[in-house]
Amino acid sequence: MKISIQFLGTGTSQGVPFIGCECEVCQSLDPKDQRLRASVWVRSPRTSLIIDTGPDFRYQMLRARVPRVDGVLFTHGHKDHVAGLDDIRAYNQIQKGPIHTYASAETQTVLHREFSYIFNQNPYPGIPRIEVHDLDHRRPLQIGDIPIQPIRVWHLGLEVLGFRMGDFTYITDANRIEEEEMQKIRGSKVLVLNALRKEKHISHFNLDEAVSVAHSLEIP
Repeated sequence: MKISIQFLGTGTSQGVPFIGCECEVCQSLDPKDQRLRASVWVRSPRTSLIIDTGPDFRYQMLRARVPRVDGVLFTHGHKDHVAGLDDIRAYNQIQKGPIHTYASAETQTVLHREFSYIFNQNPYPGIPRIEVHDLDHRRPLQIGDIPIQPIRVWHLGLEVLGFRMGDFTYITDANRIEEEEMQKIRGSKVLVLNALRKEKHISHFNLDEAVSVAHSLEIP
């Protein structure tokens, strides 16, 4: 099965440029230095999936001209990965029904807290409509014609889910991957792995660490 990948955002939790920063990168006019919060659009001939709905979700959907969303996969519940969920309601109107979302139990707790109005027994007209499905790193799933293998990684002490879809593996916000989960990545032809900066960081791989992981997996 052939899937296509479009990166909707590859920036840090506060995006690039960083508000008020006068550094060379944040003042740059190079489009490569204009980076929205992390999100990916995964497409097959029959299925359209989004990984994470950060604060830039609405603009990302408009910019990429995403016509429909068959499912949303959440990596974890940090604000820069969930804050734009309210704008999923546009797809409720387009598709005439709820949007399927997939999240771990911990992330679901965050969604219920941050978007409590979505889950009210008597919801206000026009709010987002979603159907939440459990994600567990021990259980593969399939959405439409796209098979998905969740991969558990660690963001300091927080469980984060990466995803393998065919030969493509996507992992964000991580600084540790257990050997059992590394086995799920082996054989990937493309590995996307967070590398926050060159210096050591408490909860993200730095550049050298990310390269080392890729080398250990013998990613081409």
